Amino acid sequence: MKELEPRLVEFRRDLHMHPELSMKEFRTTERVREALTEAGIEILDLGTEVGVVGLIRGATEGPTIALRGDIDALPIHEENDVPYRSKTDGVMHACGHDVHTTSLLGAGLILNELKETLKGNVKLIFQPAEEINEGARLLIDHGVMENPRVDAVFGLHTTPDYPAGQVAVKSGGLMAAVDTIRIEVKGVGGHGAIPDSTIDPVVAACSMVSNLQSIVSRNISPLDSVVVSIGTINAGIANNVIPEVVKLTGTARSFEPSIREKLPEMVKRVIDNSVQAFGATASLEYIYHLPPVYNNESLVDLATEVVEEICGKGSAMDPRPSMGGEDFALYMEKAPGFFYWLGTGNKEKGYTHKWHNPRYNTDEKALPIGSGVLALSAIKALERF
Repeated sequence: MKELEPRLVEFRRDLHMHPELSMKEFRTTERVREALTEAGIEILDLGTEVGVVGLIRGATEGPTIALRGDIDALPIHEENDVPYRSKTDGVMHACGHDVHTTSLLGAGLILNELKETLKGNVKLIFQPAEEINEGARLLIDHGVMENPRVDAVFGLHTTPDYPAGQVAVKSGGLMAAVDTIRIEVKGVGGHGAIPDSTIDPVVAACSMVSNLQSIVSRNISPLDSVVVSIGTINAGIANNVIPEVVKLTGTARSFEPSIREKLPEMVKRVIDNSVQAFGATASLEYIYHLPPVYNNESLVDLATEVVEEICGKGSAMDPRPSMGGEDFALYMEKAPGFFYWLGTGNKEKGYTHKWHNPRYNTDEKALPIGSGVLALSAIKALERF
C-alpha cells in the first residue's frame, strides 16, 4: 500500500483542485474512467452521465463484493491556504469525498493486481450526488447492485475525530435516518398596527417551533437518539404587514424504525395543537428520505480483523453513533453492508475542522489506509460469502 501513496496523493490533490457539485461531476467522472482504463479495469455502462462503476473479475466464479466511494463536492468557498486549494470559486471538497474517491481507486488498483487470486468479483462504485441524497438511488435504479448481483457492500467516510492511522468500527446503528419536514401555517393577514384584526401565522409558527422540541424531550425515551430541527422560516415581504402564510422546513433524525414510523403523527399533533391555539391552521408534508446506516452484525468481526491487520492490533475504535445521514444506507437495503469511519485528523497540521467547514482538510497519510481497508474488506468478504 505504501508504494501507492505518492500516486494517491497526486490523484486526491487533482480532485481537490477541481471539485464539482452533485450531478455535475463530469471531469471527476472522466478522471476516474481514465485511471481505471489505464489499469485495465473493466468499466460497466449503466447509462448515467456521471459516476463510474468498475468491475474486477476474479480467476474463478464466486460472490460479488461492492466497494463504494462518493465523488461530489459542496457549494462552499475554500479558505485553506494550500497548493492544491480549489480552483473553482464557491465549490470545495469539504466533506472528504476526494479522499473517498481516491481510497476507492487505490483499492481497485490493489485488487486488480491480485485478481488472479480472487474467487469472485469486486465492483467499484464511484457514486455521484451523495450530498443531495440522489446518487445511490440513481445507480441502484440503473442496476448497480445487479449483473452480477452484489452479495455485500463496504464503504467509508473521513472523520477528523480520529487521527490518520485509526479507523472506527461499530456494530448496528452508525448514522441516523434522514427525513424532511415541510410545514405551512395559514392565518389571516393584515396591518401590523392592528394585529387584533388578524390571525397571525408568525406568532403561531413561533409557538409551534418551540413546542416541536417537546417531541424529543417528552415523547421519546432519553435512551433513544432523535432530533427534530427547524432550519428555515419564510414569511412576509414588508415590516408592517402580518402575512397570510408562514412556510417552514426542517429535518428529523432517528435510528429505531418504530420511532421513525411514529414521528409524522407526533409532528402533526404538535403543529395542529400549537397553531389552533391562535386560530390558525397548518399542513404537514413529511418526507422519508434515507434509512439509517446499520452495520450488519455478521460483518463486524470481519471489519475488526481488517482494521487490525491494516492499522495494528487493538486499533479498531468504537465510535459514537452520528445523527448525520448517508445514502450508503440505500445499498444496505439491497445487501449486507459495513461502513467505516476513516481517521483523517491531525492536530499538529490543524486538520481538526468538521465536515462542511471552509477550512476542512485531511491528513493524506490516511489515503493508503483507506485503500487498504476497502481492498482487504473485499478480499475477506470474497472468502466468506
